[in-house]
Parts: sequence; structure tokens; C-alpha cells
Amino acid sequence: MNLCGQRMLLLPERAVFRENRCTLVVTDVHFRKAASFIKFAIPNPRGMTKDDLSSRTRIIERTGAHWLVILGDLFHAKAGRTVQNEDEVISRRKAHSVLEILHIRCNHDWGAGDPPEDWRIICVDEPFSDNPFVLQHHPTHSDEGYTSAGHLHPSVTLRGTGGQRQRLPCFIFGSKLALLPAFGSRTGTATVRPKRGDRVYVLAEDEVVEVKG
Repeated sequence: MNLCGQRMLLLPERAVFRENRCTLVVTDVHFRKAASFIKFAIPNPRGMTKDDLSSRTRIIERTGAHWLVILGDLFHAKAGRTVQNEDEVISRRKAHSVLEILHIRCNHDWGAGDPPEDWRIICVDEPFSDNPFVLQHHPTHSDEGYTSAGHLHPSVTLRGTGGQRQRLPCFIFGSKLALLPAFGSRTGTATVRPKRGDRVYVLAEDEVVEVKG
């Protein structure tokens, strides 16, 4: 799709690739969420962190991205930090040493803290201007440019002709604001009602499909 005169690829891994900037944009990674839950004896599948890292690695290699931008909530909680998780990240970071990573801090990150220095991630507060876009976590309009945001973990409910319903994560592009789906595994979703004129793209298995009407 085209947005503000730029070509965007919407990826089934819940990411946007800006072709002209060779930049991947994701949000709501919630890294270490599983480890945080396990630490507090809350049942949760293991392997989520590795799955998320593998997904990120695949899209970096497939697109040849030079930049990775994270629109907030990189971490879920400070309690989830483990040596194993950090070693996994460092290993993959070395494999993509030329990749630049920009993280826009927000609510979960303030409590969890910035990543270790050897992850080589540039951390800034929102909003961050990247003309013609404003990059931030919270979905509020900006007079400085078209806003790309996360936070809501958006989904829409589709209804079939037989009355069946299915809720799917989605991208929503409005006149002034884009909402991206949460990148992290098992982050949950919230149903969002698109406004008239919004463009909605749902994630259906390994495809991104535009929903008309």
C-alpha cells in the first residue's frame, strides 16, 4: 500500500516494511512476557521469546532491512529478565550487527528499564519525528505528521454468511493515524471499531488481507 507517498509492505509477522527507508516497524513486542509470568507462577507456554526472535530474524533477512523501529513496550516487565533470554538476543544481535534498532519508550518500558548496552538499541521517548511520520506508542494524533502507533493490540471481528464470527489482529490506517498489531506472542488483542474511511487489513494465518466495507 501507499502511505504519505511512500510504499509500505504489510507483513503477516505483524510488521510494516517501509521500502524507501529500508525500515521495519513493529510495536508491543512485550519481550520476556512468558518469563515474567513463569516467575510469578502464572501458567504460560515456554518458547515464546525464542519464537518472537525467530520471527523477527525471518523478516529482517527476507526484507534486508537496515533499520528496525519498535514503537514501545519492548519489554513486558523487569521480572522477566533471564540470562538465557539475554544470551539469545546477544547471539542474534551479532548475526545482524549492521542492523540499527530504534526503540521508542513507553509504559511497560518505564518500569522494565532500557535494554542492556550490548544489545545496541537506541532508546528515545515518544513522540519521535521521522518525516513525514510521527512514531509513538500511544495512538494520539499529532500536528507534526502522520502518526504510527501501537498500544491497543487492535483486532476486528469478522462475521460470515452463516453467522460465524472470528476475531483477527489487524492493521488500521486512518486519515491521520495508523494502528499496528502487537508483534509479541500471546499479547492478547482488543476489538477496535474502525471509522468510516479507514483501511483495515487483517492477519489471516500467513496472509495480510484487506477487509472491504
